[in-house]
Amino acid sequence: MPSMTGLMPLQFSNEMKPIITQETYQNALQRVEELLQSVGNETDPSSPEFKELDQLSDQIADYEEHHFPFEPQNLKEMIELRMYQRKLKQKDLAKILGTSPSRISEVLNGKRKLTFDLAKALYDKLNIDAELILRS
Repeated sequence: MPSMTGLMPLQFSNEMKPIITQETYQNALQRVEELLQSVGNETDPSSPEFKELDQLSDQIADYEEHHFPFEPQNLKEMIELRMYQRKLKQKDLAKILGTSPSRISEVLNGKRKLTFDLAKALYDKLNIDAELILRS
């Protein structure tokens, strides 16, 4: 049975084809919008609609990561991206980098320049490109 947009619902399958074209990406986005109308917080995670939404969301994220990569323009954006990716707060980051949370805050707000040790820790522990660190 066609959905409201006229698209046939995708059948949940462990072998759902990956999203590789702009057209399939747009269709997947439309299908997610449709599924969000019926899937909510109370929806059983084992339901076909929930599983389809979950799998489509993952596929859309993969497609977007490949086709629309986020490239930080400065060190602050890169540090914030790493914090987001690793679900870190400033105090967690400070512990990893061997410095104080206030030093992290000052660096992120442009009030303090990087020290050599902090720059080295950003490269070693957060895998931030040395060129980006040197440009800061």
